Amino acid sequence: MVHRREANGTEIVFGNQGALWGNAMTWWDTATGSIWSQPRGEAILGDRKGERLELLPSSLSTWADWQEAHPDTLALAVSSGADGFDVEVMAIVVELGPESAAFPVSELRETAVANGVVNDIPVAVVIEEGTDRWKVFSRQLDDTVVELEVVDGELHEVGGDRRFNLALGLALDGGDQSLDQLPGFTSFPRDYMTFFPEGEFWTQDGIITVESLQ
Repeated sequence: MVHRREANGTEIVFGNQGALWGNAMTWWDTATGSIWSQPRGEAILGDRKGERLELLPSSLSTWADWQEAHPDTLALAVSSGADGFDVEVMAIVVELGPESAAFPVSELRETAVANGVVNDIPVAVVIEEGTDRWKVFSRQLDDTVVELEVVDGELHEVGGDRRFNLALGLALDGGDQSLDQLPGFTSFPRDYMTFFPEGEFWTQDGIITVESLQ
């Protein structure tokens, strides 16, 4: 997840605070020493308590796919090993304004795309077959809301002719409208319930509220 490093017009420098809150990382800011929750991007202790950072769209992609779309990109070369998280047991969280929804990866594996609504905004959560790469797109195209499905590695408009690149939401066949990417992040379902007690889980059979699972 990626946040804008600014709150109330002030640029903030962060460090890793070292402790966990709700089983998730916390930061501290160098100016006030306030403690921030990483998943919420919110100060939970200190002078800045209650301030929130803007969550920005981000991508998990192969370098080859990214270079194809953005050939002039520079990247920081770092060595890293495999991460310690199994995405299959996680959910993709979409938080828009005061509302949020979690889309379990296990459900997405069966459908490839989830057409949902968060805070009255139509969204599509997409996961690429055989990979851990996922995206969140808006399904609003001008005055039209489209429903999407995955066909032959592409996003297709259900009942229509529009097609989109699965990785970036770019229009194919010369179309002039691409899908806008929206912010999202992964979370363990129980952690989501901790941070978003008024949230919802999307399933193929319907919406389940966090409150009903408590």
